[in-house]
Amino acid sequence: MIPALSWFAIVRIGLVQTAIGAIVVLTTSTLNRVMVVEIGLPALVPGLLVTLHYAVQVLRPRWGHGSDGGRRRTPWIIAGMGALALGGALAAVATVLMETNLPMGLALGAFAFLLIGIGVGAAGTSLLTLLAERVDPARRAPAATIVWTMMIMGFAVTAISAGKALEPFSSQRLIMVTSAVSLIAFCVACIAIAGVEKIPSLAQGERAQAVPFRQAFIEVWSEAPTRRFTIFIFVSMLAYNAQDLILEPFAGIVFGMTPGQSTQLGGLQHAGVLAGMILCAVAGNLAGKAETAVLQRFMVWGCVASGLAMLGVAMGGIVGPTWPIKPAVFALGVANGAFSIAAIGTMMAMARTGNPGREGVRMGLWGAAQAIAFALGGLLGTLAVDVARIAFGSPVPAYTLVFMGEAAMFILAAILAAAVARRQKKSTREMQLPEFDKTMERAR
Repeated sequence: MIPALSWFAIVRIGLVQTAIGAIVVLTTSTLNRVMVVEIGLPALVPGLLVTLHYAVQVLRPRWGHGSDGGRRRTPWIIAGMGALALGGALAAVATVLMETNLPMGLALGAFAFLLIGIGVGAAGTSLLTLLAERVDPARRAPAATIVWTMMIMGFAVTAISAGKALEPFSSQRLIMVTSAVSLIAFCVACIAIAGVEKIPSLAQGERAQAVPFRQAFIEVWSEAPTRRFTIFIFVSMLAYNAQDLILEPFAGIVFGMTPGQSTQLGGLQHAGVLAGMILCAVAGNLAGKAETAVLQRFMVWGCVASGLAMLGVAMGGIVGPTWPIKPAVFALGVANGAFSIAAIGTMMAMARTGNPGREGVRMGLWGAAQAIAFALGGLLGTLAVDVARIAFGSPVPAYTLVFMGEAAMFILAAILAAAVARRQKKSTREMQLPEFDKTMERAR
């Protein structure tokens, strides 16, 4: 019997997510700004580099399969953090190099962001798989909330402290600060994860026969619940991320917000996300043994609420500056936070269904779906606004139409989530039936 993780161990795993967030926020936000503002490069350059770090994460199932084949997840987490830390430091060097030698800087930057994607994918997949294997079912929602909240803390703390350390700005200071953050994050992650796996993560009797990755992937993809959940993750995360790059410009154009005010609006949305996560975690914890059913309801209705809140945001383009955009954006954040934590909790539950010894492949498949959705979300959202602006001759109806399209995607995600919950409930009921009743149930 594998012992469940204590709350202290869950917090230690959360520290690893904090470390991941600390490096990622510098490379995808701070370096992004330096490339565009200080160096004067087209916004397409950092956009492509960030997309590259998402694109390489399609290999998450392969890394998950690698950790399935070993007795422990910890080596994969440490190796992933090493690649992430090295990629973070090299990305800063590449950014500085772009100012004097653009081809060499771009080449080094591409290599660095590949390392970042590999690090996030390898460490993140094994970390989630470890949670799925070891967290008590009644603690899934609170555990997911703790871990993701700590990752957000990594974003916030690093952005504030590194921002102060970068003043006055210089190329040398950028490299020093980014390298220091990467090194500290790596050390924190190694200390935090050390000893969490005191015994093998899978009992010997539960282990599946070692097979090539291709066969393991085909086995996992042939599982109907896994396949349905993968499609749900992709659609919901595409809707979740498509508004990321267009919400603040929309606030500026329609409501006349300054850059500072639109940034605060984004902060209000993140506060809503945190509130939604906590709400889902508390409800799941109070549900006890019925937590899985509660999470599935949050997953379905969180998507429905996200769609309705997105329609509320879109109404701002129709009504104009008098529309209460702040409550609409906060409501969107709450709904997004609730459904995303519910989805992660459900993911942790479903990772151990199907063929044993394939938990890493399943978690990697869902992580890859999310990464592809994130890579496409920002690109398709901005592209759709540009195309609609040309068609309508005005930006306001363009934003409104795109937001309505995202609302429709959230409703589609809710339908997919309901199908996942319905099939999982049926499978659970069949497992509890006597053998004769199982035959009759299948006959129906």
